[in-house]
Amino acid sequence: MVMGDLPVETQVLVLGAGPGGYAAAFRAADLGLDVTLVSDEPVLGGVCLQRGCIPSKALLQAAETAVIAAEAEAMGLGLGEPQWDLERLRGWKDGIVERLTKGLAGLCEARGIQRIQGRGRFGGPRRLLLSASEYSSIDFEQAIIATGSQPLSPPGLSASSQGRIMDSTGALALPDIPERLLVVGGGYVGLELGSVYAALGARVSLVEQTDRLLPGTDPELVAPLRKQLEQRFERIALETSVRAADEHEGQVSVRLEDADGSREQSFERVLVAIGRRPNTDDLGLDEAGIETDDQGVIKVDAERGTSTQGIFAIGDVAGGQQLAHEAMHEGRVAAEVIAGRPAAFDARAIPAVIYTDPQIAWCGLSEAEAEQQGRQVSVTRFPWQGSGRALSLGAEAGLTKLIMDPDSGRLLGAGIVGRGAEGLIAEAVLAIEMGALAEDLSLAIHPHPTLSETLGEAAELFAGNSLHGLASAHR
Repeated sequence: MVMGDLPVETQVLVLGAGPGGYAAAFRAADLGLDVTLVSDEPVLGGVCLQRGCIPSKALLQAAETAVIAAEAEAMGLGLGEPQWDLERLRGWKDGIVERLTKGLAGLCEARGIQRIQGRGRFGGPRRLLLSASEYSSIDFEQAIIATGSQPLSPPGLSASSQGRIMDSTGALALPDIPERLLVVGGGYVGLELGSVYAALGARVSLVEQTDRLLPGTDPELVAPLRKQLEQRFERIALETSVRAADEHEGQVSVRLEDADGSREQSFERVLVAIGRRPNTDDLGLDEAGIETDDQGVIKVDAERGTSTQGIFAIGDVAGGQQLAHEAMHEGRVAAEVIAGRPAAFDARAIPAVIYTDPQIAWCGLSEAEAEQQGRQVSVTRFPWQGSGRALSLGAEAGLTKLIMDPDSGRLLGAGIVGRGAEGLIAEAVLAIEMGALAEDLSLAIHPHPTLSETLGEAAELFAGNSLHGLASAHR
């Protein structure tokens, strides 16, 4: 009998080794369960660690450093034009990814989790069939699906064999610095990677089919970012579509269409970043009795359970905001439910961060959502022109915005645009989850001079006792 014919049995099968998958596997193992983790990739971390969150943030850090170096002129510090060494930049980025994947492998081994490489497809509600693996199948008691998502590719704009039409994975590989780059899509991926290539010296044009950048994000938070990008990008064209793209002689000829008609332009490279779709194709969900919606998203309950008892789904395949930290939290919930513990996904404030310069971060209820719900809210805004620390950072265009219940003063939502928003939003997340009032935020002593003071100042505006803000910033 060859190894592939040997039966594999496990208490908990986790399909997918991205942030949600490995978090679920680690937590289940910590709770004393026998866990088998299946992935078609040789290392842990999934798209986020290998081809998404981590490498993109590494490159964005390099881009921000270049921006800060340029801003240093105003401080009397001349650093000159940045000289990019792409080979060293790639090596630095890849080194970060390698360190993290090795760390995850060590944590997985230390927990006694069995790892199997292969592509899985359900052969029933308690069996996973494997291909491209040394094993043929796995019988499980319970399973967690965490197969993530993949970039959307509209007709005619799929990542090409020549590589001149790229998805986010191709762009993160940094093949070169194109003289001209077209970014298709004004979401966070397009803006982040467009910012990287602009900092590297590419002339970046961006087209977005809707009438605004970052559709669905508070326009008040987007405004300072758009102003910056209009200076760094060669062109931003809204309400514009790509109708055709043709590669030839090291160029991509693109036909763009807007209200004024169509036009042809050429670019060395095109980055397509118009969204993602769940990886639920070819999983054999029907054989397992697992229901999906029209978009292929697996339907789940608060415990992340699917329509099939004993099978759970987390992360991008289960919808939500498609955020790594959301998937990790869902993975913990699913593992604890399987272990017999009371658990449910009931987050009041899931933070989202866009790592552009300036950064945008938000959590909880937005003004638009409150309006849709017919809910009265009180909104305060503290512009960073009133922050000494923001001025010293050259970040006076920033804004901190709080949304509160007008009667109780309970914090319902928050939005921040400016340098360091990624860390600042955490205070608002904690406040919302703990049911804190504006008064609680205002009475908490924030260190001076820091950007965190802007949260306290915005809360003080609600009570009418802000020292550095005006009552007109409260409504």
